[in-house]
Order: sequence, then structure tokens, then C-alpha cells
Amino acid sequence: MMSIAENIAQVRDRIARAAARVRRNPDSIALMAVSKTVEPARIREAAQAGIRVFGENRVQEFAEKFPDRQDRRDAEWHLIGHLQSNKAGKAMELFDGIDSLDSLKLAERLDRAAATMAKILPVLIEINVGGEESKSGIPLDSPDLETLLQALPGFEHLQVRGLMAVPPFAQSPEAIRPYFRLLRDLRDTLAQRKLPRLEMDILSMGMSHDFEVAIEEGSTCVRVGTAIFGERPKPNQ
Repeated sequence: MMSIAENIAQVRDRIARAAARVRRNPDSIALMAVSKTVEPARIREAAQAGIRVFGENRVQEFAEKFPDRQDRRDAEWHLIGHLQSNKAGKAMELFDGIDSLDSLKLAERLDRAAATMAKILPVLIEINVGGEESKSGIPLDSPDLETLLQALPGFEHLQVRGLMAVPPFAQSPEAIRPYFRLLRDLRDTLAQRKLPRLEMDILSMGMSHDFEVAIEEGSTCVRVGTAIFGERPKPNQ
């Protein structure tokens, strides 16, 4: 088995090669290590190997792993899992960014929570590009997206930085390419509108199985867990 540091080096090499294929600068692509279910010691090992951005799925799990703010100070922590609106306040205390904004109600809760801390919270809007009922995110054809966009000027403590998506899984990464293109096209369309409190500089798409295709389609942030930390244990193991 390779070490976490060796895994990270291999992932960075794959990022560089994918970027080269489409003449992109690999430095323009952020590597987020997805550390859900990973114990703190192994997360620190990844940090020592140069990872500075981590993604967690659950508020409570992360709070239990790093209850002391000092333990979180040297990295940037993002919530990438679904966030229930009643946990918005706690998420504000723990995370540097929320990458899974998927409703007007959640935006309202996050804005109020950010106001109490006198901070501007970076967020990504999560889009359900495959229309899967089992996944969170705003469906591409839903009027809820426009409703959220129109409400953004009223949220003085939120700053939308871009879009995030978890496409339907397929054995072949090439089969996922059309979904990455859908998200990129939506990003480009929204960027042209130049709406208040809406920036479109981040396109978070691509995971261990398919991040090279995502980079070829314009991803600026790949969320890699298994390729760095190895397979997660099954729930009953």
C-alpha cells in the first residue's frame, strides 16, 4: 500500500496530465481532500503532505473530530454534504465555506447565522445535474434556482462563488462527461448575467473516479477522497 503522501503525489500528477491535455494550468485546479469518515491522524498526515483544503460531509462528525478551533487553523474546511437548515448555525462555526447550498430556506438561515458572526460566507450552489431523487441539489430544470438567484441581493452575508455537482455514477468516466458539460454551460450562462452577490469563478466537479474528465471539462476544484485515503469501511464494518 502506498502512503497518503504518495497517493497525493500520484493524484497531483494525474491532475497535471489532465490539465496538459486541454492546455490548462494545473495550478488553477484546487485539490480538495474529502475526509469524511477519516480519522484526525490521517487527515493531519494529508495536511503534512501539502493538502490545504478539506471537504467534510456531516456537521456533527466534523465537530467531534476537531472540536478545538486551533486544530482547524492551518487548513480550509468546506462542508460538501447536504446541510439541514436547522444546522446552519453550527456549520457557520465550523466551516470556512458551504459548498452545498440547495434551497432558499438554507440561504436565509446561513445569511442570518453569518450576520451574527459579522462575516461573509463563501458558498457554492449545488446543482442536481442528473435529476436523481436520491441526491440533494437544485435540479437543472427547477424554478427554485431562479428564485434563489433573485433573492441573493438580500443576503448581505453570503457570497456565491460558483457551482458544485455530484453527477450520476457510471463505470466509464466518459459516460459522465455530458453532466460535467451541463454544469459548465450553466456556470457560463450565469456568469454572463452578472447578478449581485454572484461570482462564477469556482466549478467544483470531479471525484476520485472521474476527476480527469471533469478537469478536461473545466473543473476548478476536484474533490478526491478514495484516491487519497483509500476505500472507506462499509457502514456495518
